[in-house]
Amino acid sequence: MPSSRSPSLARQVLMVLGGTAVLTASSYISIPLQPVPVSMQTLAVLMIGALYGWRLGGITVLAWLMEALAGLPVLAGGAGGLAPFMGKTAGYLFAFPLGAMLMGWLAARGWDGAKPVRAFLAMFLCTTLILLAGGTWLGMLIGMDKGWQFGVLPFLLGDVLKSALGAATLALWHGVRRRGA
Repeated sequence: MPSSRSPSLARQVLMVLGGTAVLTASSYISIPLQPVPVSMQTLAVLMIGALYGWRLGGITVLAWLMEALAGLPVLAGGAGGLAPFMGKTAGYLFAFPLGAMLMGWLAARGWDGAKPVRAFLAMFLCTTLILLAGGTWLGMLIGMDKGWQFGVLPFLLGDVLKSALGAATLALWHGVRRRGA
């Protein structure tokens, strides 16, 4: 989890670049459902928040979104450009930095790998925030009932599994760091 000592600027830049690469790779692990694909982006967003802290995690996710906005194919299905920020996935995209920042904030307060159940709850809270924002945006475009039906419900089980995977990964990371200290 984030240390009280900040990494150097050079290290932070490398962390942001590495984080955006991980986010991009997570985007390509995707099931192309309509109107919103299932990907590993949410897990990557929350792991970056938990491991980088709220500030650097938020900056990293924002940098990745700026890469997408610039047209780089870094989003699910190789998407990039302005269209994803105006279309059916925009609510999720706009919620990603908030989810990363909230996860980083919670992790710094003990909702991390030292306490896996709390890490799971934090992950699930943050992924639910992202889902609700995405489903609400989608609902404004296609109707609230359909937004819930196609933008939230299909993702709930996967988000429980991603939260469990994230909590287990954070617990392993915490164990490795504790042994190395």
